[in-house]
Amino acid sequence: MTQKRLYLRVLAVAAIIVVGAIASLAWLYTTPAPFSLQVNTRPTVPMGTEEEASILAIAGQRCIFPVAVTDEQGWLTGKAGLGETVEISAQVPEGKATVTAQPRQVTLGKVAEVIVIPTQTDVEEAFTVTITGKRSGLTQTKTVTIQVILGEDGTGSYAAEMRALFIPWLATNHPELGITTETEWTGTIVNPQVLVVMHYIFYSDDWEMYLEWHAGTIPPHDWTRIYLRRRFIELRPIYAFEISSVQGQEEPHSTEVPDWA
Repeated sequence: MTQKRLYLRVLAVAAIIVVGAIASLAWLYTTPAPFSLQVNTRPTVPMGTEEEASILAIAGQRCIFPVAVTDEQGWLTGKAGLGETVEISAQVPEGKATVTAQPRQVTLGKVAEVIVIPTQTDVEEAFTVTITGKRSGLTQTKTVTIQVILGEDGTGSYAAEMRALFIPWLATNHPELGITTETEWTGTIVNPQVLVVMHYIFYSDDWEMYLEWHAGTIPPHDWTRIYLRRRFIELRPIYAFEISSVQGQEEPHSTEVPDWA
C-alpha cells in the first residue's frame, strides 16, 4: 500500500469518526431528556399503594396532591429540555369534581399542587384523577382513584382548637418557620372514615399542617400531633410536633415525621 493510499484511508476513517460523533451529539441534544413524576398521595391513603393510590373523600373535601419532577440522567439519555420546567395538568371525568394545578409550570426543586374537590353528584362513586407532566414532547402520568362517600365535615372547629395549641409555642420556639398567631389558615377534613384517630389538614400561604388527635381518650393517651410541609418546595412533611396530653396541658415537643406522612 502506497503512502498516498494509506493517507486517504486514514482520512476516511477519521471522517467516519467525526461524522459519527456529530450524529451522536445531534441525537443527544435533540432527543428529549426523560423525567419522572412524584405524586404525594399520603397521608390521605387508607388503601392501595403509592403507585395505585385510592383514597376516601366526602363531597366538598379539598384533596391536595403535591407533585414534583426528577430528571432521569444517564450516558444514553437525551438532553433536550434537561432541567427545564415541566407543565403540570390534571384531568377528571366530566362532572365528577373541580380540578386545578398550581403552579402550572414546575422546575426541579419545586413542588406543584393538584387540587381536586369532589362535587355533590359524586357521592358513593369512584373516579380517577389523571395527573400529567409534559416537557419537550415527553409525557408522564400518575393516577389516583377517589372514592366519594357520604359524610360531613363536623370536626373543623375542634381541629382549629387543636391547631391553636401549637401556634404560640411554634412562634416562640421556632420563629424561623414564620408561623404566628397572625397566620391565616384554611382547613379541610381528610380520611373521613377514621373514627379513633381524627385527621384534618390546614393550609396557610406557606405551610401545609396535617393534624391528628386521639379522640375520646383520657390522659396520658389524649395526644395530638402536627406534621408540617413547606408548600411548593417540599413533597412531604419535614417537621413533626406532638402534645402528649392535651388535658394535661403539656407543651409541644419535636418528634419524628412518620414514614406514612
